[in-house]
Amino acid sequence: MAVLIVDDQRDVRESLKYLLEAQGYPDVRLAASGQQALDFLTSGSTHTGVPADVVLTDVVMPGLSGIEVCRQIKANPLLHDIPVLVMTGRSDEALLQQAFAAGAHDFIPKPVGPNELAARVRSALDLKRELDQRRAHERELEALTDRLKRLNDELQRLAVVDELTGVPNRRYFNQLIRKEWGRAARDGTPLSLLLIDIDLFKGYNDRYGHPAGDGCLARVAGRVNRLTRRPGDAVARYGGEEFAVLLANTNADGAAVVAEILRAAIEQLGVEHAGSPHRVVTISLGAATATPDRRSSPERLLGAADRALYDAKRAGRNRVAVANMSEPCTERSEVNDQA
Repeated sequence: MAVLIVDDQRDVRESLKYLLEAQGYPDVRLAASGQQALDFLTSGSTHTGVPADVVLTDVVMPGLSGIEVCRQIKANPLLHDIPVLVMTGRSDEALLQQAFAAGAHDFIPKPVGPNELAARVRSALDLKRELDQRRAHERELEALTDRLKRLNDELQRLAVVDELTGVPNRRYFNQLIRKEWGRAARDGTPLSLLLIDIDLFKGYNDRYGHPAGDGCLARVAGRVNRLTRRPGDAVARYGGEEFAVLLANTNADGAAVVAEILRAAIEQLGVEHAGSPHRVVTISLGAATATPDRRSSPERLLGAADRALYDAKRAGRNRVAVANMSEPCTERSEVNDQA
């Protein structure tokens, strides 16, 4: 471990260096002034190490005193743990109090005896070794804590993200729609919902195989997600080949426009589907809009969008249907996917 001796008198520096080397401390550095010592320490210090493990400094020196050197070492977060031993031939009690107030670890009277010097340096190095071990342990704990946080964040992300398509899953959507419903109720703003179904998807899977079907789902989800990126827009995989798009602060006209943009964009993808009358993959969309209040629930919006999606499929698919919110909500009616 390295020892830095700071003294403006060359013979004192060399004498102390000789005594320490004789006591088994081979790495002894010398500084002729307080500023030279600080320059040496700060230029070589990093978050993982410093160029000296203990500093022996004379108290009275031209320029920066040993007390000021100690104060600046203790004020530097990278150097703070270095024990500072002050040396002086004066027995001024007030001077010693200033040194300890500045953060000095110990005091060595001059002239310095070899046994006392060795004992004080050994004690300081033991303290530094203990502090280094503690800091290393703290860094290990911080790294472990950070790793656990990243793993926990990833687990939370996986819990709400559909692995195949990369968009949020039904669980996330169920939480989000209730949250946005409450927000819209407080703000008095409209909330729109689009339910999307990939047309004739069972026939697509049967003809091209499930790997191609998975790829189709991912491409549709990616395109829908890229086209609905306003703050307040959210896309989720709602079911097997169904997706939901929540549009905050969006009225019925705006929802219909977004739905048509999505319908056209999926058709323009040009994903081959020989079993479709359009010869490419298309989607049907049901749009519904409501202005929530505290007495209502999002199930009304979901039911209306579901009815509209049924109407779009019954009318021939590859189209948008807008819900009439005055109609009562009913359970979903299934449409033969091969029709």
